[in-house]
Amino acid sequence: MSDVDFTKETGRVVIRNVQQKDLDEIVEVAKVAYEYPEIAFSRKQYESQMKIFPEGQLCAEYNGKMIGSCASLIVKNEDYARQHTLDEISGNGFLTTHNPDGKHLYGIDVVVHPAFRQMKVGRRLYDERKKLCKQLNLKSIVFGGRIPNYYRYADQFTPAEYVREVEKQHLYDPVLTFQLKNGFKIRGVLSNYLKYDMASLKYAVLMEWENPDYEPAEKRHGRHSQASLFAK
Repeated sequence: MSDVDFTKETGRVVIRNVQQKDLDEIVEVAKVAYEYPEIAFSRKQYESQMKIFPEGQLCAEYNGKMIGSCASLIVKNEDYARQHTLDEISGNGFLTTHNPDGKHLYGIDVVVHPAFRQMKVGRRLYDERKKLCKQLNLKSIVFGGRIPNYYRYADQFTPAEYVREVEKQHLYDPVLTFQLKNGFKIRGVLSNYLKYDMASLKYAVLMEWENPDYEPAEKRHGRHSQASLFAK
């Protein structure tokens, strides 16, 4: 287990590692954060995540009240095809696929209580995830981002066309627009990614943030680094 301490207070919001005592509150936040509660992880899944990779599980408190969380694991890019599902890459949410020898931090969940979404809690969670990526010297952060406004435009655009329209700022998507503003790059469109995500029609956008401080072991030994599966 890493000795990295993520406890940080900004105003009255505290970002820190998840503890056992937080799990019931995190489950409740996840249930209200999604328009489809079936998307939310169960307590058993959160327990497994915390046990397998505690450094990657972060939460946000406001005056002692749980208002958000995010979950991550480490993966090897060669273990997964570009087209993959959330269940495949996360071990059905239990993180049994976590590989500490991998080079990529894979985000599988970010939830913020609807009543606190104007406080930039999501951005703070992403910022702490970026710090973790740097501290562990990982090559990038990758995830499949939802596109919850796509169902409104599915009769007009293919998923790839919709993503391009959002990228050009011709359309607004609450998740994809936020991620683009937060420095993530589009790497492709994933189909059948999250089975209960009817708003996104089960599509997701493969996103990546490359760690500018990453130093590959190959560089230190005078060898070329392997190209990322997630990069264009």
